[in-house]
Amino acid sequence: NRYECTIRRVVRTLARNARNAVVTGDIVLFQPGDNFSGVIERVNPRKGIISRFHRRQEHIIVANVDQVLIVVSADEPPLKPNLIDRFLISAEKGKVKPVICINKVDLVDLTRMQLIAGLYGQIGYDVILVSASTGYGMPHLRNVLKGKESVFTGQSGVGKSTLLNVMQPGLLLDTSTVSEGTLKGRHTTRRAILLDLKFGGWVVDTPGIRQFGLWDVLPEEVEGYFIEFRPFVIHCQFPDCTHTHEKKCGVKQAVQNQIISEQRYYSYVKIMHDQNEMKEENRHWS
Repeated sequence: NRYECTIRRVVRTLARNARNAVVTGDIVLFQPGDNFSGVIERVNPRKGIISRFHRRQEHIIVANVDQVLIVVSADEPPLKPNLIDRFLISAEKGKVKPVICINKVDLVDLTRMQLIAGLYGQIGYDVILVSASTGYGMPHLRNVLKGKESVFTGQSGVGKSTLLNVMQPGLLLDTSTVSEGTLKGRHTTRRAILLDLKFGGWVVDTPGIRQFGLWDVLPEEVEGYFIEFRPFVIHCQFPDCTHTHEKKCGVKQAVQNQIISEQRYYSYVKIMHDQNEMKEENRHWS
């Protein structure tokens, strides 16, 4: 049965901010009332969290998940590797296993997508190539989801809801096309929705995200989330090397020698810049 619940004031008071008092995936204790209504009395401690920085606060997208499916599209809208890298950091921060899911591979040369999949696969991440239109890769995706507690996340228009509709006909989730003028997706999923999977497990479908600010990640911590940097950091001249402007830098040398991907390196530089700006902004507001 489903209950429409209000939240006890003490629960909101104990939360760090009202927005995160109760989030999708929370395990709660509630007092049932009449006509399938209820009051949430307690929220159990969370694990497996995906969150982001939003309006100078933590916005918890989902809690208590085993894995996050980082859904991106091969085209329409264009693939954004930097967004993948941000989600990977958030997943590691929240102790959630990341799986990169590249949808709409029917729209591009599959060889090009296999190169991108290979880049992340060599680092150690799981990558799935799928097409909701043709069914390519869907059995693999179903096996990854089976028996797990998962969340689908990514920008608008990449096909999160469409993939779930194909995976389990009857869900009837709203979908939309990409705007031809901006090549950006239109928001169709308005809030995070928890769905039971008939073949086992459950999944959360989330609203599309166009910007993904990292929560509680200091600039000097970013390096640690780029796992392919680790063997080369010891070759840097300075122990506090940022791998951006320094001359004798083991990471930059590895990029020049094509051992570390240029794409990943420039993604690191962009994230470092953004986290430095966020740090300065937080200092200003505090």
